[in-house]
Amino acid sequence: MRYFFPIIIVVSLLTIACSKKSNVKDDTALVKVGNRILYKSVVDENIPAGLSNSDSIIAAENFIHSWISDNLLYNIASKNLNDKKNIDLLVDEYRKSLLIYQYEEQLVNEKLTAEIDDQSLNDYYNSNQDNLKLEQPLVKGLFIKVPVSAPQVNEIRVWYKSTDPAARDQLEKYRLNNAVIFNYFADKWVGFNDLMNNLPKDQLTKDDLTVNKKAIEKQIGDYVYFLKITDYLQQGSTAPFEYVKTSIRNILINQRRIDFLKKTKEDLYQRAINKGEVQFYNE
Repeated sequence: MRYFFPIIIVVSLLTIACSKKSNVKDDTALVKVGNRILYKSVVDENIPAGLSNSDSIIAAENFIHSWISDNLLYNIASKNLNDKKNIDLLVDEYRKSLLIYQYEEQLVNEKLTAEIDDQSLNDYYNSNQDNLKLEQPLVKGLFIKVPVSAPQVNEIRVWYKSTDPAARDQLEKYRLNNAVIFNYFADKWVGFNDLMNNLPKDQLTKDDLTVNKKAIEKQIGDYVYFLKITDYLQQGSTAPFEYVKTSIRNILINQRRIDFLKKTKEDLYQRAINKGEVQFYNE
């Protein structure tokens, strides 16, 4: 929906469309509602980058209209809301929580390092394997997708199953011009769900992934899919260390953060008590 504004606003909208290419702020006042003023620089900051001039004008119109409507409603609410005291309390609580959160983040960034040594990672992994079970099968191997009409499809059937390095070299050369997807992951674990993203829906099931089924070929529509499995772990198995290493690091960093903030609060409390900065009133 397009909104119609006075001509001076229209002119400003045109300059907004052009000023998105500049970093210079413009504090020209565009509109006033009550004692609040909307400046052109604020509109500039709220227009997404990359829009055409015409789309920038429409986005600016919508933002201005929304700003006016919100402030008109705010003015009415301020005059007519019965429970203003509760609103003020909620605002105070939110402000306090926001200040505390921002300060805690500042402390964490200043005082804590994100480095977790390998020994700590291994210790956590060895002590928590019951909580590190796979929620999906994992595989290592090779995945290729080529058009049915691609050249040398029969050769691919031989190359992708082979353990000969020369076959791997042939595939590497072939994929440059012919493969739609070529994913070599024999050196890292990949989840079943990630494999599913490369295939049409329901064309690969968990039953297709077994330790004894080393090679899978499927022709679906205009494409042929080749999957070679070099290693396999069932759902419910203990996750390999390298697969969960990043998650463990994040867990330990978060725990370190929690412990640090808890100690900081306790130290602050004790210092305040010792200095007499906290006064308890007798009942």
